[in-house]
Amino acid sequence: MPEISRFLGIVIAMYWSDHAPPHFHAKYNGFEVTVDIESGIVRGRFPKRALRAVLDWLDLHKEELLEDWRLAQQDEPLNPIEPLE
Repeated sequence: MPEISRFLGIVIAMYWSDHAPPHFHAKYNGFEVTVDIESGIVRGRFPKRALRAVLDWLDLHKEELLEDWRLAQQDEPLNPIEPLE
């Protein structure tokens, strides 16, 4: 699973050729969620503060995430995305 960003102990990644809809995976301290890029719908469990950070990051980088999703569907290398500061 290619890592595309890391911040506050949270790892953001995408799988190549993963199923639709466009989404990414976030891992933190033994928790894991998937986040729909377009709707922001979250599946899984995550600490509230960490989830808030992930959703803030999503708002800042939605277009870059959609581009990485397109690349992942074509089995191409993904672009790193700036972490949340």
